[in-house]
Amino acid sequence: MKLWLPFGIFVALVALLGIGLTLDPRKVPSPLIGKTMPAFELARLHDTQRTVSDTDIRGQVSVLNVWGTWCAGCRAEHDVLMRLARTGQAPIIGLNWKDDRQLAQQWLRDLGNPYAMTGFDHDGRVAIDWGVYGAPETFIVDAAGVVRYKHIGPLTEEVVADKILPLIKQLKTGA
Repeated sequence: MKLWLPFGIFVALVALLGIGLTLDPRKVPSPLIGKTMPAFELARLHDTQRTVSDTDIRGQVSVLNVWGTWCAGCRAEHDVLMRLARTGQAPIIGLNWKDDRQLAQQWLRDLGNPYAMTGFDHDGRVAIDWGVYGAPETFIVDAAGVVRYKHIGPLTEEVVADKILPLIKQLKTGA
């Protein structure tokens, strides 16, 4: 019995590790899916006298994109966000996370600004409420303020074409 117990524990650990290795890290489930988005209010990146809040997102299907200038994946997805913004299908709200305000402003001047508005989350508290693991992360929120989708990692043309735009269309038509 003394020999079988360590062997059984070893086999169980190997099995759990094997299962874990088959999981897609981009499909981390979000506890927010199907729930009302967290309430928040942040100073805007470009105008500290104005705010961005959850009430700005309600009333229309919106895309919330978490980004930072320090994030290589954010740079990789930036052109995709610019093209998504040009479709006019839904406003993109930026959540600039744990960044330097001047660097973030310069980034958008240099690369273009896909965001209808951007909140500046310097200390990361709002991102924590949204369950952000790392940047970039993108959420789709319906007109009632319910989170319908979360994408972890840089957006690609394929993700936008196959998931984001069809979901936005579905949510706008109520289908």
